[in-house]
Amino acid sequence: MLDRVGLPSLEGLYSDVPERFIYSKEYDLPEAMTEQQIREHFEELCSRNSKLKIFAGAGAYDHYTPAVVPYLASRSEFSTAYTPYQAEISQGTLRYIFEYQSLICELTGMDISNASMYDGPTAAAEAAMMALSCTKRKSKVLLSETLLPQVREVVRTYAGYHGIEIGMIAQKDGQTSAEALAEALEGGDVAGVILPSINRFGIIEDLSGFADAAHAAGAVAVCYCDPSALAVVRTPGEWGFDIAVGDGQSLGLPLCYGGPSVGFMACRKDYVRKLPGRIVGQSVDAQGKRCFVLTLQAREQHIRREKATSNICSNQSLMALYVTIYLSLMGPAGLRKVNEVSAFKAHSLREKLLETGLFENVFDKPFLKEFVLKPLCDPNKLHKALLDKGFFGALPTEEGYVSFCVTEKRSAGDIDKLIETLKEAQL
Repeated sequence: MLDRVGLPSLEGLYSDVPERFIYSKEYDLPEAMTEQQIREHFEELCSRNSKLKIFAGAGAYDHYTPAVVPYLASRSEFSTAYTPYQAEISQGTLRYIFEYQSLICELTGMDISNASMYDGPTAAAEAAMMALSCTKRKSKVLLSETLLPQVREVVRTYAGYHGIEIGMIAQKDGQTSAEALAEALEGGDVAGVILPSINRFGIIEDLSGFADAAHAAGAVAVCYCDPSALAVVRTPGEWGFDIAVGDGQSLGLPLCYGGPSVGFMACRKDYVRKLPGRIVGQSVDAQGKRCFVLTLQAREQHIRREKATSNICSNQSLMALYVTIYLSLMGPAGLRKVNEVSAFKAHSLREKLLETGLFENVFDKPFLKEFVLKPLCDPNKLHKALLDKGFFGALPTEEGYVSFCVTEKRSAGDIDKLIETLKEAQL
């Protein structure tokens, strides 16, 4: 191989790397250990981690994962399941993907769901490209300023490599401005608009008329959602949107340093041929028994590259299984309860934070589990004071506000201790 690339030695592969970046000392590798020693070693490393009480959201939510979810997902029927491309030996995998799609459609009010995307932001980016494909000869996508920053940035990254022009819709009083949207649509070159159901301030947006305005301009309307909240707020289907996207992490996936996650994407049946990824459908076998198959596969490895809707060559089907088990366990009543408890505790925390005199209210708008306040002290000191006492919260926003989030996992005692910490801190 070295002869083939014209190099005398392996070191030649690193000839372009500056000397100061090349490690020249002996590697400090530990001696071999027994299995018991390895376990003890990693337990000791694990004990050094800070175990924080999470009072933050911003797109990743610390909801409870019932113990039966990881147990069922780790069963050999699932963990060793074969790739779904050979239906005759992968009925288990195909079935849970079909059930996942059905549940996502029920949550979003859409007709069709794929299975699945990497995470919420990339699902939004794929929706932007899908909007261009659906409208043709249009190259502009509008993003609300109230979308999560990571969603906006990932869409921008995709757009830069696909010839998509990005326009912004201004916010007014913490919500997407209908007037700003109408003005942005006047050019007639807009392929799609992406708006949040619950925005980065935690506010439940009133999306009345937004989808109609997009449709009147010949654009596709995309709604970015927290799927857990769809149990208690109006769905994208009820608002009249064409595509629903978001991150399924809030449906039973525990937080783990940023992943893994699962993006969901659903749409009205009019756009099913433009949906990226794959779709599992129901059929019957030679004996007339119910079975499942890959109905649509719109990736470039299945069809001509220029006809493909996406280059996604993998998905998060294990995480989709987590979502499927979680939703099956919780049901409508369970999801509603999660939101009721989270909302009650979030409103309680907000009231107590305002009573400390360290914050001012920013928006008087409806919210569920997440909200922002204006700090009357140094936000960096505020954040550190909480971290030092084992709390992760008060995330800074672009405007200088701080964000808090409360889920059903936080107890009244946790809230009281957080308030006590702030009162005792020298802020």
